[in-house]
Amino acid sequence: MRRRVAASGPTEQMDKGAGKNHQNRLCFLVTLSAFFWILLLYFHFIVLGTNNVSESNQLETSIKNSESSFVHLTNDDHLAEPRKEATQPSTFRESTDSQFKPVNPEPINPEAVVHESPQSQSKPINPEPIVHQSPESQSNPVIPEPISQESAGHEVKSFPFMKALETIENKSDPCGGRYIYVHDLPSRFNEDMLKDCKSLSLWTNMCKYTANAGLGPPLANTEGVFSNTGWYTTNQFAVDVIFNNRMKQYECLTNDSSIAAAIFVPFYAGFDIARYLWGYNISMRDAASLDLVNWLTKRPEWGIMGGKDHFLVAGRITWDFRRGSDEESDWGSKLLFLPATKNMSMLVVESSPWGANDFAIPYPTYFHPSKDAEVFDWQNRMRKLERKWLFSFAGAPRPGDPLSIRGQLMEQCRNSEVGKLLECDFGESKCHSPSSIMQMFQTSIFCLQPQGDSYTRRSAFDSILAGCIPVFFHPGSAYTQYTWHLPKNYSSYSVFIPEDDIRKRNVSIEERLKQISPEQIKEMRETVINLIPRVIYADPRSKLATLKDSFDVAVQSIIDRVTRLRRLTIEGLPEYDNFVEQNGWKYALLDEGQRSVGPHEWDPFFSKPKKVDDRGRKKFMEE
Repeated sequence: MRRRVAASGPTEQMDKGAGKNHQNRLCFLVTLSAFFWILLLYFHFIVLGTNNVSESNQLETSIKNSESSFVHLTNDDHLAEPRKEATQPSTFRESTDSQFKPVNPEPINPEAVVHESPQSQSKPINPEPIVHQSPESQSNPVIPEPISQESAGHEVKSFPFMKALETIENKSDPCGGRYIYVHDLPSRFNEDMLKDCKSLSLWTNMCKYTANAGLGPPLANTEGVFSNTGWYTTNQFAVDVIFNNRMKQYECLTNDSSIAAAIFVPFYAGFDIARYLWGYNISMRDAASLDLVNWLTKRPEWGIMGGKDHFLVAGRITWDFRRGSDEESDWGSKLLFLPATKNMSMLVVESSPWGANDFAIPYPTYFHPSKDAEVFDWQNRMRKLERKWLFSFAGAPRPGDPLSIRGQLMEQCRNSEVGKLLECDFGESKCHSPSSIMQMFQTSIFCLQPQGDSYTRRSAFDSILAGCIPVFFHPGSAYTQYTWHLPKNYSSYSVFIPEDDIRKRNVSIEERLKQISPEQIKEMRETVINLIPRVIYADPRSKLATLKDSFDVAVQSIIDRVTRLRRLTIEGLPEYDNFVEQNGWKYALLDEGQRSVGPHEWDPFFSKPKKVDDRGRKKFMEE
């Protein structure tokens, strides 16, 4: 029997219909949810995202500008990967936390932006500025002091010598602001010359004069003119080696040029040119100077100030280094006219009235004490001496010089009962005897000091050493020369009688000097005696305890000058306003703070430069 298939009931039909409806609702919900999320994402990214992108672009632009500015200022992508050259140690003190630490960019306030001139845009304004140096100086990088908060919003300049200036403020350091860095020159610039000492002078065997650290042989006190110790037969042109040996005893030497107040160049310039002044061509005369400049300018220390903090000593008159042309007949070398050396300070025994960078220091005398007591004893002795001559003169006439007044001075000495003459010549004479000269000066109240072969003469310092009041006839013989060592008030220690008073008016020296009262003479002599420490060079193998000698005065004056130049450089000012080299002698007479010169009573004395030939081509035998 065939079986019937059962028919579907109502319940079954309902269940089937319910499953279909449930599936439709689920699809609807999924579609609605998808639509909602699409709408939400559209609103977030399209509507709100427009403003965010605009702000983000502004911030990104600001950051990029800041980073671009930093990269431009440092001229290298130091933040990406430091160069190997930058890993060398710096001589500058910095905190460990701040070294090369990048600055996190922050939103920029347009009102706080400092607008700099095109010239200043290359200068870093971030807290750790970096100074880029020339290839010659990259081996010794110098990083300036970080800019202080007080200078925010202002253009601030940093210089490689800032660290040296800061030492001045360190009151706990007795050498603060006084450090000297000495170049280690090849021996051909100094010591080799001493080994070949016979070639240092055509007229004199300099070997004996370079002994005892440049002081020469000791002087025996057989006539009782000197004290028992400290006296030597010192050559008047031996300052090169004396000064260099004194520098070796300087208490504030440093191997760190970044803290140096000045940099010393121990080149024996005077000895060098003395070898070639007579009978040599200009190539020989200039060779060592050019060699020196080539050596110096390659040193990193030169880049600190372009040589303006460098100084050297040449123990001769300036005219030996001022050849103005390449004519073989011209006198001397051109050391002072080389572009590089024009920035340096050069110490000579006579400077040019028309120069800018040569400065006069005293000729060496015969007295070189090693103790303060030796100086005090000598000063007391000079105070007690009986002086029987009103005035005296030691020297020779200059018959070939129509402007010389020496002949008239010698005639007045001969004709006066109160005048004393020690007549010199180029042979053997008492003028070449230190004891004869010093004995006459010790018995004289006034010592006549006319021009020598040039403006100055060693005799002026011998007279001061003897407590004898010098009488000058030209301001270039002392007043415009030794402004570091002698008082600006020249009438306090000397008498000035213009040359024309003797040459044209035949003024009586005796009558003129007799017009000075005994009280005034006593005051002037005391001033002269008090000047003795400043015009002598102490024994280089020792050091005076409390007194400042000629070396000390010169070094401090150089330090003061370099310090002033550095501060003026920071201020963007030249050393003087409208400097005119032809008026160079006037600037040394300015008071502190003065920056310009005008007409002067001594203008007629310096109105026309004299030819170097008239000053240099002579045999410098005079004492």
